Amino acid sequence: MGPAFVAAVAYIDPGNFATNITAGARFGYLLVWVVIVSNLMAMLIQYLSAKAGIATGRNLPELCRDNFRPAVTRGLWVQAELVAVATDLAEVLGGAIALRLLFGLPLLVGGLITAVVAFALLGVQSRGARPFELAITGMLMVVLAGFLYSLVLGGIDTGAAASGLVPRFDGADSVMVAAGMLGATVMPHVIYLHGALTQNRYARGTERERLALLHSQRLDVVVAMSIAGLINLSMLVVAAQVLSGISPPVETIEAARDGLGVALGHPAAVLFALALLASGFAASGVGTLAGQVVMQGFLQRRIPLVLRRLVTLAPALVVIAAGVDPTRALVISQVVLSFGIPFVLIPLVLLTRRRDVMGALVNRRSTTAVAAIVAGVITLLNVTLIALTVMS
Repeated sequence: MGPAFVAAVAYIDPGNFATNITAGARFGYLLVWVVIVSNLMAMLIQYLSAKAGIATGRNLPELCRDNFRPAVTRGLWVQAELVAVATDLAEVLGGAIALRLLFGLPLLVGGLITAVVAFALLGVQSRGARPFELAITGMLMVVLAGFLYSLVLGGIDTGAAASGLVPRFDGADSVMVAAGMLGATVMPHVIYLHGALTQNRYARGTERERLALLHSQRLDVVVAMSIAGLINLSMLVVAAQVLSGISPPVETIEAARDGLGVALGHPAAVLFALALLASGFAASGVGTLAGQVVMQGFLQRRIPLVLRRLVTLAPALVVIAAGVDPTRALVISQVVLSFGIPFVLIPLVLLTRRRDVMGALVNRRSTTAVAAIVAGVITLLNVTLIALTVMS
């Protein structure tokens, strides 16, 4: 147990705060089904990524480099780096907003502090996988506690929540928000990272060892992704129950914090800000580690972590310095992330279905079929989102 908990942090990063709270505040329980479906997709996808690392001893970027033409590999690397920029924007902004909510710090100062904390987490990782996993899991629990507190106080409309399980939309805006939720939940960079977390650290010399490890990693994925799904669902339910229909409407994370404070008391507002802070710190560290895996895997090159961090951090700091609305920037970053999902899912499905790559751990036909459907649905949603954006 452990690698999936590191991956799970990316599924409850600050982008999820923005998209889930926006969904709940604007549309009530309408998009509950998006959280559920996205989480089930995440379980399958992270399981396939972990399985590829166990079966081959290689992570997904390395497998792409080994099995695809150089031009394809370079194209995949370029889009992966663009996704990393969007990811860093969400994580740094989230940490900066949380520090402003808690201590009144300017966003630019908060962004720099978030970057420093990410380096500190990577320093923990240099001492071994387990200390890093424990630190990340601890932050995951902080986020969970913050939202469970508000969920218990705010309650839930079970009838409305049940109706939200029926897949449907309510206009183009709800499609846009749903795509952002999907981009925030199914995260491309941790699909690349998960295989790297399982590829070298376990005894996997024999088929029996690989099968036993696969069983444990399946449990790891189910438990960790279930916790992440519970957090995402709690975000949406709290927003739908407490923040929906109030005047003025909740359109920013700051307004969400204030709304929780008015409705549920000051502790709920403080716990919300602490959850956002833990999310931004943890996700920023995981994102930097994933970026290193991407570059090393696709290009066989390692660069100093400081330089790696600056490459994706600079655009986030520019956005903060330009005074762009933070919540709007968070939502847009998640939409950008959703564009990158097909470029990681399609190679993952193609490679894990090949016996010459996976050996005895090759996908069953049913697994490949379901994974292909998932990739197709996500791609269709992204195409629809692009069309709606152009028309508007």
